[in-house]
Amino acid sequence: MGDPVNVAEAVGRTLAVLGVRGVFGVVGSGNFHVTNALVAHGARFVAARHEGGAATMADAYARVSGTVAVLSVHQGPGLTNAMTGVAEAAKSRTPLVVLAGEATDVRSNFHIDQDALARAVGAVPMRISSAADAVEETVAALRTARRERRTVLLNLPLDVQATTVEPQPAPADAADRAAREAAGTPQGEAEAASGEGSGAPGEAVVPGEADVARLVRLLAGARRPVFVAGRGARHARHELEELAARTGALLATSAVARGLFRGSPWDLDVSGGFATPLAAELIRDADLVVGWGCALNMWTTRHGTLIGERAAVVQVDVDERAIGAHRQVALGVVGDTAATARAVTAALRPAGGAVARRDRRAPELARRIRAEGRWRDVPYADESGGGRIDPRTLTIALDDLLPVERIVAVDSGNFMGYPSMFLDVPDEQGFCFTQAFQSIGLGLATAIGAALARPDRLPVAALGDGGALMSAAELETVVRLGLPMVVVVYDDEAYGAEVHHFGPHGHSLDLVRFPPADLAAVARGHGFDAVTVTHPSELAGVAAWLNGPRDRPLLVHAKVTRDHPSWWLEEAFKGH
Repeated sequence: MGDPVNVAEAVGRTLAVLGVRGVFGVVGSGNFHVTNALVAHGARFVAARHEGGAATMADAYARVSGTVAVLSVHQGPGLTNAMTGVAEAAKSRTPLVVLAGEATDVRSNFHIDQDALARAVGAVPMRISSAADAVEETVAALRTARRERRTVLLNLPLDVQATTVEPQPAPADAADRAAREAAGTPQGEAEAASGEGSGAPGEAVVPGEADVARLVRLLAGARRPVFVAGRGARHARHELEELAARTGALLATSAVARGLFRGSPWDLDVSGGFATPLAAELIRDADLVVGWGCALNMWTTRHGTLIGERAAVVQVDVDERAIGAHRQVALGVVGDTAATARAVTAALRPAGGAVARRDRRAPELARRIRAEGRWRDVPYADESGGGRIDPRTLTIALDDLLPVERIVAVDSGNFMGYPSMFLDVPDEQGFCFTQAFQSIGLGLATAIGAALARPDRLPVAALGDGGALMSAAELETVVRLGLPMVVVVYDDEAYGAEVHHFGPHGHSLDLVRFPPADLAAVARGHGFDAVTVTHPSELAGVAAWLNGPRDRPLLVHAKVTRDHPSWWLEEAFKGH
């Protein structure tokens, strides 16, 4: 069996043997041995410059790769530094194991109630309690993360870590199951935002026959159905498109599932605050809205205004608790999205589908969707001038310049709608959106984690100036990892959401406005190439970088217009 090892090494070895490959963190004395054991047994460790960045990198990696990721941090402040990223992952039901050293001696400067901290943000606290049970408890943590799609805090008490244990394999049946789970399932099943398809991946929940029959009747009687797919439907494009073809339904997504129906002539893109005028019009006109693995929360329904007064609402989700959590529904179906769509398609009478299809999917509507279905198709008055570029003009130009095979990560703020909607994505894996907690400062780390999960695509990070400066330490991580990333900073020299929220009411804005900062110089200091853009002609520097070796990442410091809020923020303000 080999020489005895300490518990920390046994934990790391177990996770690596069971398939964990993506590990992120900042190493201190309390997680030194477990992290080295992970690496020694085949995992890749990515060192971040701050635990908060490491947590979000791990979250994004898990979302995009469809596997369980690991975050490794020091006890006490290492964990508290990571908590915003951990909260985002927990709220998004990201399968993540957080390994944290734990100081159990109350006299230690590092002592805090780590269990309470985890519970406060919705994570599941677990603990290695003894050398004898270390392997079994590690397997249980991995299984909980994977099967229940939860963020798990696995506490590693310092005194227990140091004890020795005879080398042993994970129990055969548990190891086999955990290895299959850690290896991942299709992307859509691997992720679930709160209320968006949470449940056990790989174990398709089959809907009840009575629920299928009721949904069949509603679809057969609907003349203007719309499907809204969320993260819990990202594995079910084929099944949903087949059912939509039978029923005449139009197709839309929540923001986190953006790109799922890319290429379909009936794709309305995103429902909610980001919706185009045409999408909003057609969703409001629906007499039946079916949410597939989608929360149908205030963001996806634009505070409820996208659901017509007479529209019937159906919600399909593997988690019964998610159904009706945000709005009343006429029918809730507990079932996996793909399994439910297949069952309904098989049961739907052809005549019912034909009536709906003739009414809804007319050639003229297809032409309208082609002509008006993207925000870049909506006319606007370009407000560039005075040393600032209109963010719409900027983003449309970037959309034309950047390769189609891209993965876009967007930070939070007034600017966020522009890259989210004007930068196209090739499919549901082209957009990584860590917004369940609505924290600014996560966008750059999100892009790093997503880039490592999909190295075949150009990573694009879209940040505001506030979020960029919050996360600037991770610019060095981008350079150190050799990522050919494009970082676009929409700089309005303010926390723009607060400016536009409080400014109209006459409040002083001195606390949320800032002097100019040379963000291009900051990026160059970290090893980036950089261009400053105040006019479309200055985007020539982006084209030159794209045509070059791309041996250094590129930061685009865009000084954007700032006279009024973005359209999505105006919509959001209506709900406050």
